[in-house]
Amino acid sequence: MEKLLKLLRNNARLTNAELAVMLDKSEAQVAADIEKLEKDGVITGYTAIIDETVYDPASITAMIELKVTPQSQSGYDDIARSIASYEQVDSVRLMSGAYDILVSVTGSNIREISRFVAENLAAIDAVQSTTTHFLLRSYKVNGIVTDPEDTDERGLIFP
Repeated sequence: MEKLLKLLRNNARLTNAELAVMLDKSEAQVAADIEKLEKDGVITGYTAIIDETVYDPASITAMIELKVTPQSQSGYDDIARSIASYEQVDSVRLMSGAYDILVSVTGSNIREISRFVAENLAAIDAVQSTTTHFLLRSYKVNGIVTDPEDTDERGLIFP
C-alpha cells in the first residue's frame, strides 16, 4: 500500500492499468486497494497542484500564525473549523511550538489579506495574536517540485 500511495501522491492521474504494471498487481487488485484506502479515510481526495504564479500572477498567498486560547470544551477544534469555513482559507493546521494554528490564505493583493486578518482572524475572541508571512516563491508543493532549476538554453559559443 505504501508504494501505491507514493505513486498516487506523485501523480494521481495514473490509471489503474498503469499502477498495476508499476506495482506488479492486477488492475482489479489496484482498484480494490484504492477503494479500501478511500473507505478507510487514508485517501481523502484528489487535487491538481496549480502554479498560481502562472495561472494568476497577481494573486498572493500568506501563512498566518495564530496564538490562540484553547476553549474549555473543544480545545482548538471549534476555532480551527470556524477559520476553515472562510473561502479565502486554503488550509488550517494545529501546530506545536511558538504558535498554535497555521492558516494559509490566498488573496488578490496584500491589502485584501490584511483586511481578512484584521476583520476575521484577529476579531476572534480566542485569538491572542497573529503573525503574517507573505509567500515569495514556491520550490516544492505537496512533494512536487514546482520550480525546477533554470536551464541555460543559449548554447556554447566555444566548443
